[in-house]
Order: sequence, then C-alpha cells, then structure tokens
Amino acid sequence: MTTADIRIPLADVREIYCVADVEKAMEEPATAKNEALVAFYERMKKLGGERFVVKPSSADALDPLYESCPNFSAVIDDLKKSLALAVCGNEPVHFAPILLLGEPGIGKTHFARELARALGTGYEFVSMSSLTAGWILSGASSQWNNAKPGKVASTLVGGDYANPLIVLDEVDKAGGDARYDPMGALYGLLEHDTARVFKDEFVDIEMDASHILWVSTANDEAGLPEPILNRMNVYEVPRPDEEAAFRIACRLYREIVAAHDWGFPEEPPEDAMEVLAHLPPRDMRKRLMAAFGTAKLAGRSELRVEDFELPKRSGPRRIGF
Repeated sequence: MTTADIRIPLADVREIYCVADVEKAMEEPATAKNEALVAFYERMKKLGGERFVVKPSSADALDPLYESCPNFSAVIDDLKKSLALAVCGNEPVHFAPILLLGEPGIGKTHFARELARALGTGYEFVSMSSLTAGWILSGASSQWNNAKPGKVASTLVGGDYANPLIVLDEVDKAGGDARYDPMGALYGLLEHDTARVFKDEFVDIEMDASHILWVSTANDEAGLPEPILNRMNVYEVPRPDEEAAFRIACRLYREIVAAHDWGFPEEPPEDAMEVLAHLPPRDMRKRLMAAFGTAKLAGRSELRVEDFELPKRSGPRRIGF
C-alpha cells in the first residue's frame, strides 16, 4: 500500500520555529564557542521553520489496517473517529497519545509503522529500553561536552512534517538515574499547550511540538507513572485469534514472495500457513524465511508443513485466504 493509494494530500504547513529566533541565538557570544550548535543553527536557517502537516481526505484511510493488523481493530475504530473530525474541519491529523499494551511479539511496533504509512506522515522510532536519560528526547545543554539535540528537535528540524508519528517502544522499560528521568520530557510533550512551546535543552529555541503523533508500546503498565498514563489513551491489545493469525501468516507469505525472485507460488499453501499461525506475528517472518531456505535446500519451490519444524495445531480447517 502506498500513500497514493489512500489519497492523503499534503494540504497545509505550520511554522514549528521562527528563523528570526535562530538568527538571534546565533548572535549570542556563547554560541560561537560551540561548533556543533552553530552547525545546527545553520541547518535550521537553511531548512526554514515551516513543515508540512498531513490532512486526511477520508476517514477510510485506515481501513486497510483492519486486514493487516486485525487484532488492533479497537484502536483503529477510535483513530477513525479522529480522522473523521479532521476531515470535517479540514484540519491536520491529530489524536491523543496512544499506549499499546500487550505481550511481546503481537505486532505493536508493526502497527505503529503501518499507521504512519497509512497516514502518509513521517515516522521516528525511539527504543525506550535503551533510554537512560531524558536528554535523549529533549536534548542536553550545549554547555556539556558532546551535547546534541534530542530526538524531538532532530525529527522536527530534519524531517518534512510538523506532525510526524513518533513511536516510544517499550516505554515501560525506560530506566536510569532518577536525577535524569527519561520520562521527564514526556510530561510536557504529551500536553498540547506545553508542547507548543517546547524547548530542546541543546537548541534552546521555542519549537512547536504540539502536532506530533505519539504512539507508545509496553508489555505492562504497572511501572509507568500515573501522570504519564493519564495523558494517554490506553489499549490492551490481544494476541490475534486463529483466523486473524492465519490471515497475517498468508499476508507475510505474499509480501516475502513478491519481494524476491525465488520461484515460489504467489499464493501460500494453506496447511503450512495453519502451522505458522500459532506463532506470535513477530516470529512468523523469521520462521517463514527459514522455511523458504529449507525448501530450497531440498530442491523445492513450494513450502511444506515439515519445512517449519513446528507442531501443527489441531482444529477445523480455515476458510480461504
């Protein structure tokens, strides 16, 4: 699926920072002593302060996600309401920050990536499990050695969009020294009014981060601060049921076959997909790739159940692909 297929136009722009503010900051005596800061300011001037905002032309833009991410139907239902309002008001895409809860491997990160693709906006991934300090998101003071801007400022300045989708993956695993709370920057960024006057510690210029679309993932909400949870719409995402898992397995098969000239049939063998369907979506692709290799080593261009070396599930045969 391409952006053209879902007909999402880029219909407007927003100023996310003022170039005059950048020029004024460059005149500060301390700025000249920091080559990295000067270089970033120069980049900001060159790129200008305006960025595209995506405006949807139809609330149906997310409908393909029901097929590709069937266990996220409750999330998609609510997002379509936000799109309907944006279409009605000729406004940019916007929705409240989302937290996707569920066991590992059920497709939370995949869904966020597909959502960004369906909306036609930018995408940025932040692994919170490796995040040990808030400056990763909001920058470190330019007075520190090796300081640099955070993910938010870098995404807004370097990207094409004022409303990119930023994924905070495994937000429940963020850790580090309590003095440099990695969640600290989110208190302001997840609130519309404070995000409008966001200041990266390194850049130290007001930026409008209020258009950012936030999607967080977690296995468990127990370790998350209540003020953060209160700023998000929280969804418990189930593991796909049998029919949904079967459709996901078939879709992955077709995607892989279409991307490679290996000689496998376009349509997947149903019995092999039944075997694959009992795995979490994250593991399906790995198992499929191994099975393709096993088949080729055996001199075949079709998959068989034994290529997966997995126990076959009992139960009724699924209907169609």
